[in-house]
Amino acid sequence: MKTLNSLDVAGKRILVRVDYNVPVENGVVSDDTRITASLETINLLLERGAAIILMSHFGRPKGVDDKYRLAPVHPVLEKVLGKKVLYVTSTPASAETATALSSLKAGEVALLENVRFEAGEEKNDATLNAALAKLGDAFVLDAFGSAHRAHSSVSGVAGLLPHAAGLLLEKEMVQLTKLLEHPVAPYVVIIGGAKVSDKLKVIENLLPKVDKMLIGGGMAYTFVKAMGGKIGKSIHEDDFLETAKRLLEQFGSKIVLPTDTLAGDKFAADAKTQIFATNAIPDDWEGMDIGPESQKVFAATLENAKTVFWNGPMGVFEFPAFASGTNAVAAALAKIQNAFTVVGGGDSVSAINETGYADKIDHISTGGGASLELLEGKTLPGVAALD
Repeated sequence: MKTLNSLDVAGKRILVRVDYNVPVENGVVSDDTRITASLETINLLLERGAAIILMSHFGRPKGVDDKYRLAPVHPVLEKVLGKKVLYVTSTPASAETATALSSLKAGEVALLENVRFEAGEEKNDATLNAALAKLGDAFVLDAFGSAHRAHSSVSGVAGLLPHAAGLLLEKEMVQLTKLLEHPVAPYVVIIGGAKVSDKLKVIENLLPKVDKMLIGGGMAYTFVKAMGGKIGKSIHEDDFLETAKRLLEQFGSKIVLPTDTLAGDKFAADAKTQIFATNAIPDDWEGMDIGPESQKVFAATLENAKTVFWNGPMGVFEFPAFASGTNAVAAALAKIQNAFTVVGGGDSVSAINETGYADKIDHISTGGGASLELLEGKTLPGVAALD
């Protein structure tokens, strides 16, 4: 993978694919982690005399849609970067955009509109690739969160311009590869979230490598049901019961499931709550979080770990009544001494930020799907394009 040190950028226009697909609430960015994560690459390119053109997607629009414009990102970017940024509101490959960028000088930064407004973006369309490539003299991929997509702005442009990995992408690859190639034992993985199907491949790829795998969140109930447990109304996937049973038979000594559950009488923030054994949840109750005993077991398992990877919440942490399990895992992770700790993408990052323990974690990944696919053992198309 080519790095920035291999790229001559002085006096040139550098197309930089960033990942500004950030959470927005009421028109305001609620978590700027991915924006601030891009600053190291942007500042280095500016120091080396480049003009920078930033490209990103936001959401899943079907054509031009005002709901998915990058307007909320623009003021946040200017604030954290500490300088004016030209926000180009026409579609990225249009003649209007080319005109707007025509006077961009070294040391200046422009932000293009959502690249998914272009119909060919997700198809890696050759015509779109060529149109985007005309905007710059070289290409830098710094959007690790999108590196698993074979899209025009991720891998397509790389084939048409001198290219390199940004500092964020380089860091992500170095740190996450340690989890596959050089994990120091005891190696503990914490997997949460709603569905086994979303993370089955990473579970299967990591189980042979780990000492323990702690499974929480909604996916735990599929495993509990596979063992014959009663899970009430708890979310589960019947299509994956046999898979869960096979994994338990093969790796049962490594898999740690919650023994107790904080359940709700409905899926709502104001639900009535009660604690049950995870394998004995009444029919009219739904598991919403790992219980207090499970929190203690999970924390105790983490105490002596030397390598830890966490992806996915332990419960419906968006509801304060069901956030204690996720918070307990975050606190336990932060207390580990002399270990390499990684939090991987999505809800896990939001959770670690909300608990205030982010500065205690060695690496917080900006890519949810990308980090999982890398840990599945897959080659990421964006990374492959930089070879």
